[in-house]
Amino acid sequence: MEENQEDPPFFDNLHESYITSLAAKLDAPTSYEGAVTEHLRMSGVYWSITALSLIRSADEVDALMDLTGSIVDWVFKCADPQTGGFGGNIGHDGHMLYTLSAIQILAVADRLSDPRLDKNRVLKFISSLQQPDGSFCGDAWGEVDTRFSYCAISCVSLLGALVPGISSDDKQPPGIDLDKAVHYVASCRNFDGGFGCVPGAESHAGQIFCCVGALAIAGALHLLDDDLLSWWLAERQCDSGGLNGRPEKQADVCYSWWILSALSILGRVHWINTKKLQNFILQCQDDVDGGIADRPQDMADVFHTFFGISGLSLLGYFKAGEGESDRVYREIDPLYALPVDVVQRLNLTGQVISETINPTDERLGKYDVISRGGNINISK
Repeated sequence: MEENQEDPPFFDNLHESYITSLAAKLDAPTSYEGAVTEHLRMSGVYWSITALSLIRSADEVDALMDLTGSIVDWVFKCADPQTGGFGGNIGHDGHMLYTLSAIQILAVADRLSDPRLDKNRVLKFISSLQQPDGSFCGDAWGEVDTRFSYCAISCVSLLGALVPGISSDDKQPPGIDLDKAVHYVASCRNFDGGFGCVPGAESHAGQIFCCVGALAIAGALHLLDDDLLSWWLAERQCDSGGLNGRPEKQADVCYSWWILSALSILGRVHWINTKKLQNFILQCQDDVDGGIADRPQDMADVFHTFFGISGLSLLGYFKAGEGESDRVYREIDPLYALPVDVVQRLNLTGQVISETINPTDERLGKYDVISRGGNINISK
């Protein structure tokens, strides 16, 4: 990719059309894509709704997708009566991943107070999956992964049951041992500053977001080496401008989220060439049917569409007046992967690191800030 290659436009209306038409395509009886993604439909709906929520207002999203009607109803049909969690689709077993996606959808729809949501049962489901060492399984079958640590801590916070910070007294959030949870996450830190899925596993950008996000929500960022980790993340930028997930891999749009969100929390987005990354994301758009692919000339999918739009948001692309000039775009929050206005409405808490007590990224001003000078600003 040329150093000064001109940015393509952001295909705003095409992306709206791509997202809003996706359900009908996947639900078609002959849809191969619908069949092979049936088990993760809950996350697909979350990616769709949240991507659309970044380029459209809450009222427009509801009108386009019937978010507060049929989608919310569908989410509750995916509740697992046996476990208290949510499955990836109707009739599927409860799983930590899809429970977080369900709670995130309800948060965007402003339906966390819906009487159909039994918060205590959801919290009990989450706590039942915590292991003696503080880790979390995804479901009853026992797979342990730091993704599930993030899901658990984020879910508990979204449900209003998280006490930020590390505590060993009776102020622990109901159901989970937050002290053990964050120290397990810290035990997955590697010599290069990154994090893997379990202790000793290879550092990977996706796992790093999960670990940094979990520590940020829990108010425990002092447990990581922010300089070393920021260096590892910055080293993921390829010649194309895109980011890869680990050394010697190709760039992929999804890492625009996994890495930028972590760098945002660490206050180090400026350590990468943001202009080249912006160009890479825009080059991955489908200029005919809409959507964003993993890399240029590949087929678009909703996973990369969400993370591509989120990456542009974290880069400040829309705030700089790009996209449709007469449209006001919503911003993504790097801790919760939700629109900033949703996070503010729920009064969610967290922690970030910045060069100064007042971070330059305004979306982070509501969080507790650790400055590299050693000062801590406790937000009101």
